[in-house]
Amino acid sequence: MSQSDAVAALAAAHFDATVDRLSSYLRYPAISCDPAHAADVAALAAKIAADLTALGFDHSRVLSLPNALPSVVAERMKAGPDRPTVLIYGHLDLQPVKGEPWATDPHTATRKGDRLYARGAADDMGGWVSHLAALSAWLEVAGELPINVKLFIEGEEEIGSPNLERYMDAYPEAFASDVMVLTDCENPSTEIPGLTVSLRGLAEFELSVEAIASDAHSGLWGNVVPDVSTILVRLVNRLLDDDARFAHLRQEVPAAWRQAAWDVPLSPDVIRVGAHLLDGVDPLPDRGRPPAEWLWRQPAVTILTSTLPTPDRQKNALRSKASMTLSLRLAPGQDRAQIQGLLENILLHDIPGGSAKVTLTAKPGGAQSWLYTPQGPAFEACDRAYRKAWGRPLLHVGIGGSIPFVALFGRRFGNLPLILNGVMDPETGAHGPNESLHLGVFAKAIAANVHLYEELGALGRALLTT
Repeated sequence: MSQSDAVAALAAAHFDATVDRLSSYLRYPAISCDPAHAADVAALAAKIAADLTALGFDHSRVLSLPNALPSVVAERMKAGPDRPTVLIYGHLDLQPVKGEPWATDPHTATRKGDRLYARGAADDMGGWVSHLAALSAWLEVAGELPINVKLFIEGEEEIGSPNLERYMDAYPEAFASDVMVLTDCENPSTEIPGLTVSLRGLAEFELSVEAIASDAHSGLWGNVVPDVSTILVRLVNRLLDDDARFAHLRQEVPAAWRQAAWDVPLSPDVIRVGAHLLDGVDPLPDRGRPPAEWLWRQPAVTILTSTLPTPDRQKNALRSKASMTLSLRLAPGQDRAQIQGLLENILLHDIPGGSAKVTLTAKPGGAQSWLYTPQGPAFEACDRAYRKAWGRPLLHVGIGGSIPFVALFGRRFGNLPLILNGVMDPETGAHGPNESLHLGVFAKAIAANVHLYEELGALGRALLTT
C-alpha cells in the first residue's frame, strides 16, 4: 500500500466525522446578498479560521477590507522549497432561501439516502471541506503534507466576487502559488469526474419601448396608436429561433470536441431530473448539436424581469412604457461589446409600427466568458489521481453559468495550472430549493484530493513549472 492509499483509507474511516464538520458549517445562514446576514458571514469566517488553526494550519486568519465581506486564509508551508505550493480556493457564502419550497430546513444538514440536503452543501461548502478532510488525513498519517498549501475561502462569491480582486491586490502573498485548485464546479454525473475548462459569460440589457405620455383607453385608441407591450414582445421574438433558443452568434466548435460531447451523460432523463421538467414536457430538440454544446458552448437568452402588467394590475389600457431585462449568456470567447452590437442591430431598427421609441441600455455587472486548454504535468497528475479515486480520468467539461471569480483567476493567473473541480452533480440543484450533495461524490472527491497532493508533490516545483 502506497502512502497516499493509507491516507485515503484513513480519510474514508473519518468520513462520518467529515460530514459532521460540513454540517456544522451549514448551520450558518451566511447569505452574502442580504445585509441582515452579514454577521452570519463574519461568524462563519471566524469559526473556519479557528478550525483551520486547530487542524494545524499556520497564519489562519480572517481578512477584511472596507465595504467588503470577510474572507479566510491559512497556509502550511512545511513541505520544503522544492515542493510546489498549491492554492485551494473555495467560498463560504450562500445563496438566499427565502420563499423557496424546501422539504427540510435549508440550514440544517439532512441526510436522505445517499444525499445530504442543505443550502451550500455542494455549492461550495462541500468543495473545500473535501480538501480539509484530505489535508487532515495526510497530517495524521504522515505528519506532514507532500505539498505546500494555501487556503483562500471567499465570503462574496455568490454576489459575483465584487471585491476579490481588491483582496488579490491587498494580500498578494495569500495567492502566491505554483498551482491553483478552484473548488466550485460540477461533475457530469456521480460516476464521472469533471474538469471545467470553459464558462459562458454574462451580460444584461434593459430593452424599453415608449410611445404615449400616459396610459390610454385601449378601446378608444387601440389599433391606431402603437401598443408598447406588443411591440416589446415582437422585438424580443426577433432574437429567437423556432425552438425559442437564442438564434444568433452561434459558435463553431471543433468537430472532434462535438463528437466527444455526445458522450457527456446529458440524456433526456438526466435533463428531466436535473432541470425539474414537468410531466409531459420534453427537453428542447438537439438539432444535431449535443446537449453539452448547447449548455456550454452556445449563447442563450433569458428574460429576467418585465414591466408587462401582472394580474393585480389588470386594466384595459395601452401602457405608456414597457421594458424587459434580458440576460445574455455569452459563449466562450464572446464579450459584452460583441453581443451589445448585435442586439442594437436587431432591436433598434425597423420598429413595428414605425415610430415608437426603443432604447437598449447595458446594465452594470456581468461576467467574462472563459476558455482554457489544460495541458502539462499538473493535469497529467490530476488524471492519475482521479483514476485512483474514481476509476477514470477527469472528463473535460464546461459550465453553462458564469462564475466571475474564474475569469478573474484566469486573467490574473492564467500562466499557472488552474484545476477547476468540485462536488456538484446534475441533481445537486445549486441555487434552488433542496440543494444537495451526493455523498458518494463527496467521498471520491476526498480520495482524489489525497492522491492529487502526492502526485503534485512528486513532480516537484522544477518539473511542474517547465
